[in-house]
Amino acid sequence: MIYNEIHRLKSQGFSNSQIARKLRISRNRVIDYGKMTPEEFFEFASSLQNRSKKLDPYHETIVGWLKEHPDLSGAQVLDWLEERLNVKSVSENTVRNYVNDIRETYHIPKQLPERDFGAVPELPMGQQMQVDFGELKVPTTAGSFKKLYFIGFILSHSRFKYVEWLDRPFQTTDLIHMQENAFRHFGGMTQEIVYDQDRLLAVSENAGDIIMTAEFTKYQQTRKFKVYLCRKADPQSKGKIEQVIKYVKNNFAKNRVFDNLPDWQEACMKWLKRTGNYKVHHNTKKRPSEVHALEKQHLQKVFGSYLFEKIFGTSITRKVHKDNVIRFGGNRYSVPLGTYRKGSQNIVHLQSDGQHLTVRLHPNGPVIARHTLSKEDGLIITDPSHRERSRSKRDQLIKQIEEMVPEKETIGWLIKQLAERYPRHLIDQLKIVQAAILTYPAFIEEALDEMKRLKLNSANDLRDIAISLEIQNRKKLKKTGIENEKYKNLAAPERKEDIYIRVLQGGSAQ
Repeated sequence: MIYNEIHRLKSQGFSNSQIARKLRISRNRVIDYGKMTPEEFFEFASSLQNRSKKLDPYHETIVGWLKEHPDLSGAQVLDWLEERLNVKSVSENTVRNYVNDIRETYHIPKQLPERDFGAVPELPMGQQMQVDFGELKVPTTAGSFKKLYFIGFILSHSRFKYVEWLDRPFQTTDLIHMQENAFRHFGGMTQEIVYDQDRLLAVSENAGDIIMTAEFTKYQQTRKFKVYLCRKADPQSKGKIEQVIKYVKNNFAKNRVFDNLPDWQEACMKWLKRTGNYKVHHNTKKRPSEVHALEKQHLQKVFGSYLFEKIFGTSITRKVHKDNVIRFGGNRYSVPLGTYRKGSQNIVHLQSDGQHLTVRLHPNGPVIARHTLSKEDGLIITDPSHRERSRSKRDQLIKQIEEMVPEKETIGWLIKQLAERYPRHLIDQLKIVQAAILTYPAFIEEALDEMKRLKLNSANDLRDIAISLEIQNRKKLKKTGIENEKYKNLAAPERKEDIYIRVLQGGSAQ
């Protein structure tokens, strides 16, 4: 957000120092952001999301505190870190930003006391337009149901509305195209446009420095309108457009039968003229169409048509869920295991041509997944290769074990048996085999032969047989005994019987 404001103010002739004072940021930051193109800022801001943070070693502890006490403030978390973990090297701002990221990642909203709401003052003409999306299932002439998607626009002062429909989920290009249509319908553009936190225009709120998609950033830079992105659970910021979404669903679309999109859109435009913009508004007590005739004079003129060839090919972002899937078009599509990383931003970039879906980690990066789009809803579309774990560790273990055992045929038989019986725990089985070979090398080949004879196929069996053979060998050695080489040539002297008689009588043995 600050990046867009810097460029907007620079285009109006403000100096770097003036912009810094106006936005309450450093002059160096103004200079740095002013030199960046939208693509460079997008990459810079995205890199901040993946950078390791000072508090990462205490991540799980802080998550536990917030889950147990959702009303904890950043200042309290800092105090607990100092008291309980003796953490001294972080500032309060660092802790506050880290806590906010955790709340967003783990969906732990801060519990706030109830507040009193007051009516929002009426805004002046031409100042603000609000935008939001809606979706619903409607009956069709074919006797089935179809899911439709729509976008609503409203001028905050006059309550004049515009609605446009699609029979598929919105993409960033759709948002831009339909906003241009809304400008033509309204006869101009407002100074400020209020949006919900939507993935079509914003990748991350980034503690105020909103990371918008590259396509929408370029569009906003062209039209030079001010973006206001609503915070979550803040209906006061966009209450007018939320009422429009409900109005469209319950007044226009309810009990209406869908045949085709052009007819449906035409019927909606007639409804806007007949009802949506004609009926007296319950708050203003005026007809929106009549107030719009006055407000139209205060709207900024929109010159020319936006050149859509400026838009990049990749225009959709999605969040990667813990089970390594993304949601698109009412279905879930797999990405390779390990794409989701705890504590990371977990955002991927999608591109769709209507038949296939391509997934990348970065807008112009290599493809990590490609799926054929399903025409059904509620499915999990999985590429089998995405569920195969890396085989490098397994292959390395197998190679090491084969080199440790001279009898290749027998050890190859065991590895094959383990792979068939324990496909999910093969690495664990191989580790037991390797440990048994290292501990009982003299008995492994005999143990392998015994396993084949008894038709056993577990690494634990190999280890137990090797232990048994080693114990038997120790017992055998104890029974046999060992002759002392030092005294083997010595013979005991022979004595006559009369010697023992003289000794007993008290004489000499000589």
